[in-house]
Amino acid sequence: MGHEFLSDDWFAEVDKIRAENPVPPATGPGADITLNITVTGAPGGDKDIHMSGGEFGQGHVEAPTKMTVPYEVARKVFIEQDQQAGMQAFMQGQVKVEGDMSKLMAMQTQQPSAEQTALMKKISEITT
Repeated sequence: MGHEFLSDDWFAEVDKIRAENPVPPATGPGADITLNITVTGAPGGDKDIHMSGGEFGQGHVEAPTKMTVPYEVARKVFIEQDQQAGMQAFMQGQVKVEGDMSKLMAMQTQQPSAEQTALMKKISEITT
């Protein structure tokens, strides 16, 4: 059964998948960065989330950088792993960044491990 991206049910299912499929923490440049993200236009309204250590969480936390992203762009980048869509949206002014842009750039250089890729595939499979 699929769960709507960023819904409470989706976060609950993602938490279950993570618990069943532990992945070593990310390493390398950008691995320790925390980023706040406001996703606009989500089906349930705008959604505040954060990314830390390569994992999503609900709500904003203490972070040096905040990004505002349209729902469809967030889905393409985070679920479909289409980094080009994110870059294109940024160049078109759809993505807004506040704070330390260098943190976001460092995050972009990080390549997922095989375990992280497998985990993202499982998350993608339950996402509608």
